[in-house]
Amino acid sequence: MGEEVDAQEFSRADRTRHREKVRRNLDVFARMLREERFDTDDPMTGLEVELNLVDELGDPALKNAEVLEAIADPDFQTELGQFNIEINVPPAKLREGGLTTFEDTLRRSLNDAEEKSSAVGAHMVMIGILPTLDEGHMSLASLSANPRYKLLSEQILNARGEDITIAIDGTERLHTTADSIVPEAACTSTQFHVQTSPDQFPAYWNASQAIAAVQLAVGANSPYLLGKELWRETRIPLFEQATDTRSEELKAQGVRPRVWFGERWITTVFDLFEENVRFFPALLPVTDDEDPLEVLEAGGTPKLPELRLHNGTIYRWNRPVYDIARGVPHLRVENRLLAAGPTVADTMANAAFYFGLVRAVAESERPLWSQMSFSAAEENFHMAARQGIDAQVYWPGVGQVRATELVLRRLLPMAHQGLTSWGAASTEIDRYLGIIEQRCLLGTNGAEWFVNRMHRAKDKDRYDALRATLLDYKDGMHTNEPVHTWDA
Repeated sequence: MGEEVDAQEFSRADRTRHREKVRRNLDVFARMLREERFDTDDPMTGLEVELNLVDELGDPALKNAEVLEAIADPDFQTELGQFNIEINVPPAKLREGGLTTFEDTLRRSLNDAEEKSSAVGAHMVMIGILPTLDEGHMSLASLSANPRYKLLSEQILNARGEDITIAIDGTERLHTTADSIVPEAACTSTQFHVQTSPDQFPAYWNASQAIAAVQLAVGANSPYLLGKELWRETRIPLFEQATDTRSEELKAQGVRPRVWFGERWITTVFDLFEENVRFFPALLPVTDDEDPLEVLEAGGTPKLPELRLHNGTIYRWNRPVYDIARGVPHLRVENRLLAAGPTVADTMANAAFYFGLVRAVAESERPLWSQMSFSAAEENFHMAARQGIDAQVYWPGVGQVRATELVLRRLLPMAHQGLTSWGAASTEIDRYLGIIEQRCLLGTNGAEWFVNRMHRAKDKDRYDALRATLLDYKDGMHTNEPVHTWDA
């Protein structure tokens, strides 16, 4: 999301030219699919983690520019808010110890970055929403300096025609407005990437959609926003509302939201990119000089910059990705629905559960999505975001069931099978899936730990309790002992 954008104002002609170019990109993409131009050998997996910055008291530290200068590592990048940064972990093959490599790389990088960032008065925290944010942080002044972010904020507000409304009814109720997309910056996530062939892509995307709810249930980690206890994964409704370009009238007309679960199972990756072009006007209509057809016919690999930029402003919870590595194009599913943390070990347990389960479901003889309506998957998703580890979900052949029971009885064995198919080592599988198992047995994930600790401090001032709990959370994070062990 940190790509620079030069143009700061767009004319009607810019938008027309951009629309035509995106459609040309889409035509070339369709031809590349027909001609099997994609890398399908030895697929990689990837990992990105967004982080929050706090000061010594646990309050937001608006210092990402200073922190990035101190870290001086290209793997760390700017994010939307000045209290955010992101780390991109190099891709790896699971059959070559990829899970352990991810963990070792992430821990080493974060430890080094924490040492350097602390020198400028900022500390890193892996949590879905920084619980000590208050209304004063929800202004344009909190946006990062990259002009793309201000431009994106302006485009969303202009498309909407009015301030953004944030209204979330959970354990408590929150109703507020914002004159920028800074509330989006409050949502920090982990992104898991799975490379697939074009033929396999629909199965992996459909599988990712079907299992999204159980991922949320066991990995929820953002129960507080602006001092209120809301959903166990409050990031979900917050992100949906913070980037909504629709007025109430457009919602009533059935216009699709830009943060989108989707509306159907797919049969080809083309379905998703075609929906992007058909349903969504460009927010950043920047047009590149590349002629994608000319590049393709000359034997090159077109970058399809307009198609990719447009795709980056449509926030599917499982997003299709077209990318190029070593001059060869490939496709990935980007799983974007989980918060980071609480620890690196917890994050890697979430990764192992996703990588294993998505492969088992995608490659099963009878597709799960042939037994389950898309609307049921979406309902599961929002129920799990609301209730977290206590959620009940619908599952084919079972009916309504506690997510933890479903995971323990059915899904952990499937994830184990999937990781074995990837070639992961049995020691890795047992360690990471063991963390998921213990979370389910003990009913403790990041959200539950934080809420339970806050309830013990119910007699304190709310923000004093949030600061104290967050500092305890940060201490636990640095032990790298999974969150279910913290109160043992």
